[in-house]
Amino acid sequence: MPKVRAYVAIATGALALSMTAAACGGSSDSGGSDLSGSLNISGSSTVEPITSLVAENFQSANPGVDIAVDGPGTTDGFAMFCNGETDINDASRQIKDEEIAACKQGGVDYIELAIGKDALTVVGHPDNPVDCLSLGDLYALFGPESKGIDNWSAADTLAKEVGGNGGFPDLPVTIVAPGEESGTYGSFIDLATKSIAEERGQDPDDVLRPDYQIAADDNVIISNAEGTSGGLGFVGFSYAQNASGQVKEFQIDNGGGCVAPSADSVNDGSYPLTRTLYVYVNKEKLASSAALKAFVDFYLSDAGVSAVTDVQYIALPSADLEASRSTWNAASGA
Repeated sequence: MPKVRAYVAIATGALALSMTAAACGGSSDSGGSDLSGSLNISGSSTVEPITSLVAENFQSANPGVDIAVDGPGTTDGFAMFCNGETDINDASRQIKDEEIAACKQGGVDYIELAIGKDALTVVGHPDNPVDCLSLGDLYALFGPESKGIDNWSAADTLAKEVGGNGGFPDLPVTIVAPGEESGTYGSFIDLATKSIAEERGQDPDDVLRPDYQIAADDNVIISNAEGTSGGLGFVGFSYAQNASGQVKEFQIDNGGGCVAPSADSVNDGSYPLTRTLYVYVNKEKLASSAALKAFVDFYLSDAGVSAVTDVQYIALPSADLEASRSTWNAASGA
């Protein structure tokens, strides 16, 4: 069983006990045991553990509701969502302009709800002597000009050319990371490599080096970092945390010093690879599905949204959570 999904199963019993508790600032009414129907949820593999845990606990009080949760990636999920195939799309980034257009063409109106925060985490083998990577270092290892670099030390020249620290070890570099179907892929580009690529006049279609191993399963990325001396990749914070110390979580130089991924560094704005996690709800399906409304009501309740931290992502600031609740209440007629 994958580590994150195993954690979800462990946490389920504890959260189930709190499902019927009243939630401060958000409704926890999950609709009652006579609720029935089916929900189809797809999208981000980063958000999948959160939604899976919410779904398991919701179903424990509402066994008549069948919920399918899948995580092929944010981009692939939006393709299905904008075609009307799913009720909810989990997303580790905001919807793009071309996806907005696709939803409009598909007749899908949606509600965007922020549900948590993530420290996008660069991972490697625990014995790697490097502890901190700058954005220049990340560009030299992952960017479009790093094609063909097969040793950490071979990235030194490019790293220093773009303002990185360099000083890399003599280790074969083995990169396993998400592909274009993943919101994590797009987030990493936006946060880590895009600004340098644009400054250097790189083709925007060649945003990451093409010669790394693509893995849709985040646990494969973790396994490479665990088991390969020069392993390198990037995942959502939860997957790194649930590796139980078997991977190195590289600190990131924010220009003023090296900062480790953590809830504190996300909340104080010092960690450079911070992003928001979302769910998108099909508004038309909401009108005809009591189960969908009840599920999202529960998701945004204190008992539901606690799944974010239970699977080791980072809670939204309270003002942001209240904004999501207000958006949902206005859109759902609560």
